Amino acid sequence: MPNGRAARAYIALAIGVISISWSAIFVRWTHMPGIASAFYRLLFASMALWPFLLLSRTRLPRVSLSTFGLAVLAGTFFAGDVGLYNIAVLHTTAGSATFLANSSPLLVGLLTWGLTRRLPSRRFRMALAIALGGAFLIVAADARVLGSRPSADLAAVLSSVFFALYLMATERLRESCDTLTLLALSTTASAAVLLAFSSSARISLAVPNLSSLAALLGLALVCQLTGYFCLTYALGHLPATVTSLILLAVAPLTAVFAFLIFRERMTIIQLFGGGLVLFGVWTITRADWDRVPRSCAE
Repeated sequence: MPNGRAARAYIALAIGVISISWSAIFVRWTHMPGIASAFYRLLFASMALWPFLLLSRTRLPRVSLSTFGLAVLAGTFFAGDVGLYNIAVLHTTAGSATFLANSSPLLVGLLTWGLTRRLPSRRFRMALAIALGGAFLIVAADARVLGSRPSADLAAVLSSVFFALYLMATERLRESCDTLTLLALSTTASAAVLLAFSSSARISLAVPNLSSLAALLGLALVCQLTGYFCLTYALGHLPATVTSLILLAVAPLTAVFAFLIFRERMTIIQLFGGGLVLFGVWTITRADWDRVPRSCAE
């Protein structure tokens, strides 16, 4: 049986998974460029976070310069993740984009190998080959069936790289920073990065209508605040590899939501490729699951 703290972490993670799974749906409903919807998602979320942070405490916690810098870096990584994912969702199926963007556990392993210089295990190399095979099938099917640009699938893959970096930075930050403070700092940094990019690239930030505004608020309140508050809380009590494993549920949930709402069907090849991606990620993270300390796993 999980102890009380671990049980709360798993419940929070489940709520976070369901909330984040709505991201692609809300992005489609905004009818805006992907970078623009990503900016408003993070802007509205930060606008809600700061008053709550200020009013919920008699005094703000002291944040060291190194913690502040790492929080800004985490926010930069997350801006890259959300911006690229939103672009992918608008140019390919929501399911394909989410399956491809969901390979962060493999990338966490690759980045860890790059930092430690330790040769990856045979299990890891096999899992990587399986996931890459699945990704190839998705990309090939998208190009043939949908006529989508390969750049859309590439954007989804790159978003997973940024999310892997975000997970690693957030896990490190949770050692010295509470959930609310971390989210306020990193979310504000993400919004600032996307605003600077939008300005330099001359991307319109105009909100077309009230329905688009409602979708942007859904992105901010449901996907960002609820989803990532729960995720950040869970990262303080569970390893990033375990969190990434449970986050695998985001991809199939997104595909189901897209089918129910947009009647967006995935071909057999796309589903098979997505299954290979998830199986490859599960294969490598299963080893980390088995090594979770008893205080977290039970």
